[in-house]
Parts: sequence; structure tokens; C-alpha cells
Amino acid sequence: MSVSVAAFLVFGASQVGTPGPANMALMATGARFGFRAALPFVAGVALGKQLIIWPIGFGLMELAKTAPWVFEALKWASVAYICWLAWKVANMRLSTGVSKGTAPGFLAGLWVHPLNPKAWAMITTGFTSFTAAGTASLEATLTIAVCLLGLQLVLHPIWAYAGDRIATLLAGRPEEKYLMWSLAALTVASVLLVLF
Repeated sequence: MSVSVAAFLVFGASQVGTPGPANMALMATGARFGFRAALPFVAGVALGKQLIIWPIGFGLMELAKTAPWVFEALKWASVAYICWLAWKVANMRLSTGVSKGTAPGFLAGLWVHPLNPKAWAMITTGFTSFTAAGTASLEATLTIAVCLLGLQLVLHPIWAYAGDRIATLLAGRPEEKYLMWSLAALTVASVLLVLF
């Protein structure tokens, strides 16, 4: 196959499963409003990533054919950004809070990933690092889209459901630091595995 599916799933899981703007929003929503009330928001977040996967996929695969050096430059820029995000994750600390009002709904979730630089970098890295040059745009984009949607359908509800428990159990404890460093290390390792 022209997309390294197994390697991409490891990378994708490290990205979809680690703290970032989307998962922090999911965790906060689940913690503050409950799992059931957060489900429309979870669905919006999961489907929102599709709004950027398809345009990136078709644009980047065409770019790889016409300007391979730009494709290569984007690969290294994306890797650098993912490593920077991993550093931010390693130093992030969990917090708990209580909020009143109504849980954000489907439409609010739909725009989380299009406004999330981590999502753009992750998807760009997926196409530039895990897809062979010359792969048909439809094949590459469909594969990346299905893999990410599957990961999101599993991991996003976990953040919404268990996020408040993670924050409650680990916030401010010594173990929190080790959890965050482990998540960051998994992120970097999944990128380096593909590059070297």
C-alpha cells in the first residue's frame, strides 16, 4: 500500500490521544457537563477534522507531483512543529474546574480542528511522512481520513468520559509529570520512527 497504515496509526494515536487544544476541550467538556451532554460536541470534533483532511490531501498530493522540494520542506516543518508540541505537552499540567451553563454542541465541536494548528500539522505530517510520493490523491486522502476518524471515534470519547477522572486523580501529583512526559515521548518517537 502507498500509505504506511500501521506506522501512521501509531503516529495518529499519539496525536489524537495526547493533550492538545481538541482533547483539552473534550476533557473540560466531559468534566464540566458530563459524558452524555458532551456527546454532540465529541461528534462535532471528530467530524470536523474531515473538513481539513480532504483539502490538504488533494492539495499536498498534487504538490508532491509538481514541486517535490516543497513537499519535503513541509515534511520537515511539520515534524519540527510536532516536536515543539510534544515539548509543550511534556510541560503541560492538568487542572480541574467547574462550569455552569449548557455544554457546547455539535457545531461548536465541528470548528475545533479547523482552528487547531496541531490538527493541521498532524495531517500535513501524515501526508508528507507516511504517504509515498506519487500516491493517488484519492487513495492517500481516503486512507488518512478513515484512519483518523477511526482513532477519533475511539479516543475522543475517552477524553470526554475519563478526562475529569484523569485530572482529579493526577492534577498536582508527582505522577502527572511522568504521564505528560510519556505522552510527549510517544509523539516524538512515532515521528522519528518514520524518518529514520
